[in-house]
Amino acid sequence: MSNLSALLSALLLCAGPTLPSSTGVRTATAFVPPSLVGPSASSSPTLVRPGSNSGLAAGGFEWEDPADQFDQGVENPYKKSEVLKAEGGADADAEGGEAGGEEDMKVDPARLLGPRLQGTNLYFVGMMGSGKSAVGDVVARRMGTYNYLDTDTIIEQATKMSIPDIFEAEGEDGFRDVEAQVLDTVHAYVRCVISTGGGVVTRIQNWSKLQTGIVVWLDVDPEVIIKRIEGDTNRPLLQADDPLQKLKDLLEDRKEKYAQADVRIEVGEDMDADAAADAVFRSLHDFLDDNPPAYLKAKAKAQAEGLDWVQ
Repeated sequence: MSNLSALLSALLLCAGPTLPSSTGVRTATAFVPPSLVGPSASSSPTLVRPGSNSGLAAGGFEWEDPADQFDQGVENPYKKSEVLKAEGGADADAEGGEAGGEEDMKVDPARLLGPRLQGTNLYFVGMMGSGKSAVGDVVARRMGTYNYLDTDTIIEQATKMSIPDIFEAEGEDGFRDVEAQVLDTVHAYVRCVISTGGGVVTRIQNWSKLQTGIVVWLDVDPEVIIKRIEGDTNRPLLQADDPLQKLKDLLEDRKEKYAQADVRIEVGEDMDADAAADAVFRSLHDFLDDNPPAYLKAKAKAQAEGLDWVQ
């Protein structure tokens, strides 16, 4: 383990359940929102007093299914005509039943995403300059109930070194060691939108952390990226004679790994962070429709077979 990696390990260990307050977290002192401190955060059965309106009696108490605490009945707003504006908004598609864009919605679909995610983290991956930090921050702010983390910012503020300085002192392998440690720490928290470094996907062990949440790939053409980051000297891997070709080579090497993401967002040159965030929200709502939680699958199966779910 490099000296820098050992230093970061000590910092994270001393931080205990909460990282230092200077880690770029858009929240108060802790990663975990106060709403998770109460009983609703528990994954174990909750004991409630007899007489309350819950399920199976046992030992003088009644058992409350913890899944019911998370199932708020929120559905895909893009497929619900009742969330369209009453006036001036587009009608739901007659064939597919899908609503129009965000401007046609009564409520921001971002606000309805949190209840459907049930605390699951969102991880943004993609090439450097693809907009992971900008889009991730917009996504967290619009959701309202999620905190935003940037692994590069955490690394810089925890080590008191810039990314180029870390590359110069430790090399890319040393930086990836530090990056893996930060990811190992932040993945333990919930209700976070986490922007990662462009090369985080290159280490297989990082995927065991990423796959605890939903991975979103911001796919941007190298030609678009190079225009965005022109003159930026904070990209050590692009300090080459032909930065565009270097970017293309990196993308070619990583593309198969990025493609393992749950959701792919193709970001065009004319899309700003808000437009990209809109695409993220729509794709995530559709992804959740196609991949419902296991307990919802079991509930639907039981009802389809004419069995009563636990009331």
